Amino acid sequence: MKPIKYLFISLISLSAFGQNSYQKEIKTHRDTYKADFISNSHSPLKKEDLKFLDFYEPNETFKVSCTFKPGGKSMPFEIPTSSGKMKTYTRFGQLKFKIGGKKQTLTVYRSIDLMKNPLYKDYLFIPFKDATSGNSTYGGGRYLDLRMSDISGEEIILDFNKAYNPYCAFSVGYSCPIPPKENHLKIAITAGEKNFKGAIKE
Repeated sequence: MKPIKYLFISLISLSAFGQNSYQKEIKTHRDTYKADFISNSHSPLKKEDLKFLDFYEPNETFKVSCTFKPGGKSMPFEIPTSSGKMKTYTRFGQLKFKIGGKKQTLTVYRSIDLMKNPLYKDYLFIPFKDATSGNSTYGGGRYLDLRMSDISGEEIILDFNKAYNPYCAFSVGYSCPIPPKENHLKIAITAGEKNFKGAIKE
């Protein structure tokens, strides 16, 4: 039998390994996110702008297990965008979870337009605002993306470390959906992307 002190050291080592593994996962995700700005012809940013992207340090506290409640046969409705145009969505369901012991709810939406595209027909969209919006993060809110395949029964993992800014945070001329009031969280989500440090492009 190993002495207690060696068991304690082993547990610390396993914990550190888990943290390092998660940090690598988030770094890989953010590297892919940055690369997409270069490869996407509709991107508001160029390679030299990427140094102005800013993020919170990875924090696994904001990777939460949620209970998914299907939305049933939701009627299409319109969400206003930053340009004044409207975009049509349905309510796909709700996510219920806890952060800091407090119950939270976010609605998951599905784009009517993307449902017609075979590549994105299973795409799910979560726009949200929180107590950091307009302070350390973009005032227009941030987004999270999911796929239907991410849902396992009534459970789904939501990782706010992967929350990202809409294109409107970087440049004018885009139509970015504004998070509905039902997706305004009263808590501070200090995870994911922060305010862009560069100048907003006209």
